Amino acid sequence: MSIFRVILSIICPPLAVIDKGCGSIFIVFLLWLCGWVPGVIAALVILNNPNR
Repeated sequence: MSIFRVILSIICPPLAVIDKGCGSIFIVFLLWLCGWVPGVIAALVILNNPNR
């Protein structure tokens, strides 16, 4: 996980997970609409997952 991805996930979480698949983008976008903090947390968890 690069520092650029971390900064991008703080500014706009759906853009940070754009290469992780449509489902990840959709989940992060919905959480981001519900609130900024849940979207950022979801983006950081998805980016920090070593299996993907």
